[in-house]
Amino acid sequence: MRRRVREARVGHLATVRAEGRPHLVPCCFVLDSRDEVVYSAVDAKPKSTPALLRLDNLRANPSASLLVDHYDEDWSALWWVRIDGTARIIGSGAEFDRTLAELAGKYHQYARQPPPGPVIAIDIDTWNGWASR
Repeated sequence: MRRRVREARVGHLATVRAEGRPHLVPCCFVLDSRDEVVYSAVDAKPKSTPALLRLDNLRANPSASLLVDHYDEDWSALWWVRIDGTARIIGSGAEFDRTLAELAGKYHQYARQPPPGPVIAIDIDTWNGWASR
């Protein structure tokens, strides 16, 4: 599971809205070297508003999940991994800087244009997954 998450290019971040409904968005991410924290940053891609719902959701309820999956027409190649945990929003400091460097190492787009927004850190509580093989 950890290798698949490390190598994956996109995940889906789930947070909880104030009224209790789920909110799901695709995201870029990195897994820390100890497999204990997964990070995503608010990047410079165009957004409908700078006041992102995912950040408001996490401020009100820090429960979060990251789903990473692989689909293939050959169903014997299917897999998914879900990471559940407690999120923190980081706006500056050593952890913020280290995360931006790790994201830039994984995504060349971030090396050219570092994410301007805060970093979401999910301290991992549980790993769940399934693979056909």
